[in-house]
Amino acid sequence: HITNAIQDKIQNAAIASKADIMMVEIGGTVGDIEGLPFLEAIRQMRYRLGHENTLFIHLTLLPYLHASKELKTKPTQASVRELRSIGIQPDIIIARADKKISKDLLKKISLFCDVEEEAVIPGTTVKSIYEVPLIYEQYKITKLIAKKLNLGKIKPDMRAWENFVKEIHTKRPNLKIGLVGKYTKLEDAYLSVIESLKIACYHNKRKLKLIWIDSEKLEQKDKSAWQELKSCAGIVVPGGFGVRGVEGKIAAARYARENNIPYLGLCLGMQIMCIEFARHALKNPKITSEEFDEKHKLDKSNYIIHFLPGQSHDRAKGGTLRLGAYPCKIIKDTLAYKLYKTQLIEERHRHRYEFNNNYLKPLEQQGFKASGIYQKEHLVEIAEITSHPFMIGSQFHPEFLSRPLKPHPLFDGLIKASIQNAKI
Repeated sequence: HITNAIQDKIQNAAIASKADIMMVEIGGTVGDIEGLPFLEAIRQMRYRLGHENTLFIHLTLLPYLHASKELKTKPTQASVRELRSIGIQPDIIIARADKKISKDLLKKISLFCDVEEEAVIPGTTVKSIYEVPLIYEQYKITKLIAKKLNLGKIKPDMRAWENFVKEIHTKRPNLKIGLVGKYTKLEDAYLSVIESLKIACYHNKRKLKLIWIDSEKLEQKDKSAWQELKSCAGIVVPGGFGVRGVEGKIAAARYARENNIPYLGLCLGMQIMCIEFARHALKNPKITSEEFDEKHKLDKSNYIIHFLPGQSHDRAKGGTLRLGAYPCKIIKDTLAYKLYKTQLIEERHRHRYEFNNNYLKPLEQQGFKASGIYQKEHLVEIAEITSHPFMIGSQFHPEFLSRPLKPHPLFDGLIKASIQNAKI
């Protein structure tokens, strides 16, 4: 049954990670048909594991009515009533609001949702999302969780987090980083990348000034787009799919290579870097990715990026993505090794195409280096240009492993190189 499969997935993840506490987020709105199997699964888990081993935290919204100038608790009451109807009683309620929540409102939520007063926590909007854990801790959420799960006395050490938040609000020099993509009108499309850049900037005592650059405009030789690109201290080309805007991204990679501008390519961004360098080094403008030759007009020898052998005939594409975490061996005496300071890493993937190893030898003779390899199938995971101060790409998505207190080595390296380039 689907609910059993969901429970197995949760418990297997807990066992595999040897977690003391497993945090599971169920998104969406209570009552939506898509979420019902997941809610039923956690209801059954509580039944099996008991109240002392499970804890339900319900995050709700208190809308503000401008006409009456008040926050309303009715949606929260209705949401909890809906949860109760399927057998779930929240242990803690976090009430989100753009305005300050009064004690009377918190008491009202406690009364009508049958939750202890100390377990109704206000989640008022703050300047930075990274302030939120500190806000919750002011209301002793750790002590509350420990009490409900019988964990004994726990005193959280928030000093490192407090210093991190303090740095966020400290005035620092701006660092202009250009993000070259085709989804620039939808900021959330690159949210993980942007946050990873911000975190790396905070740890290097800089403020990120992100410059959005539409790759299609670069392709069309739009003057303002090119001026914006040329104003950047560093360039990031993130992941994506499809041929639209690709030549603009290649042009951005060429500009970075020719002008020694720090460049970080993520997934598709690495492939773009490989295509651009190969066209230049091998003097063949036809070199491209199999993905971009949609009508298959070119000879396959021009594909520096191609489907893995055995996949190329599967045009349904639905199950051909390479997903999840894979190990990668980093070659010593490379930029990648300098950044990671270790030879064995594990990174998360979400892509369909791979580097064509037939191009390795001719390119390595021209200053290209495959510095990270998935040894089992000899796949290129990290590539870099050795003649450039910082031009590196990863086939994986490092933004998924960047953390507030620990910036990812690739993002940290880009920011350090960009600071040096900008001389600020």
